[in-house]
Amino acid sequence: MSRPRFYKLDGHTPVPAEHLTDAMTGVPVAKTDLPGDVHVSTVFLGLDHNHTGKGPPLLFETMVFGGPLHDEQWRYCTWEEAEAGHKAAVKLATEATP
Repeated sequence: MSRPRFYKLDGHTPVPAEHLTDAMTGVPVAKTDLPGDVHVSTVFLGLDHNHTGKGPPLLFETMVFGGPLHDEQWRYCTWEEAEAGHKAAVKLATEATP
């Protein structure tokens, strides 16, 4: 049996979805605006971005927009990891922004 590609959220828990149209994509987890027009955004992707098929699905992503870390990204398996990763990215972006 192949692993699910699409997911939706049941509360904060990802569950398989049958089709892309059933998936929940771009669901916000957290967004932080920093000085200097820098933004850190964390979302539920709805699609498994673990393309190796080894290990758990990567369903959440944090990205930095603007500043020295522009376009840096990190991916996570769970909502809790995504929240912690968002906080870490905000700290990194704050420290890197003059």
